[in-house]
Amino acid sequence: MRDIAAAADISPGNLYNYFKGKGELLFFCQDSSLDRMLVSLEKSRRSRASATEKLVSIIESHLRCVLDEVEGSAAHLFANGLPARLHEQIAGKRDRYERGIRNLIAAGVQSGEFAPCEPALVARAILGASNWSVRWFNPEGRLTAGEVASEFARYLVRGLSAKAEPSSVGRRKRSGKAAPR
Repeated sequence: MRDIAAAADISPGNLYNYFKGKGELLFFCQDSSLDRMLVSLEKSRRSRASATEKLVSIIESHLRCVLDEVEGSAAHLFANGLPARLHEQIAGKRDRYERGIRNLIAAGVQSGEFAPCEPALVARAILGASNWSVRWFNPEGRLTAGEVASEFARYLVRGLSAKAEPSSVGRRKRSGKAAPR
């Protein structure tokens, strides 16, 4: 709380005028960022853009949010520390956001724009990579948050393209069983 108060240039005591404790502050940060991400998802869903363009837009928006726009949006990495009632609210929004991304990926697969895949796995890979960026991104580095968002989104979505599907050499068959080692 002292670090947060120092960053906000207020006394730690003043912080408690707005939040009862760390749990409420953590909730506020995550809730605000999830609201922004859900608005972006809905805007993209309603657009007439291709699945590729929609997914690129969502990833870019997600990365701009966590890297540049919403202080504390990386708090989602610590949401398990929330009180149960607050955690349930965040988990519900987080799950709704993930489902929206999964549905977009599934629609891209169904239309033939994306290569066949497991939408839930791909969505989690995209979200995992995007969320981890808060650990390595350097705001003083060579690329801005916007540039990282743009490059990162295009890189992640390029792997889904049906046109760029790698050959089946070296891929295990989808039998539901693990490949032998």
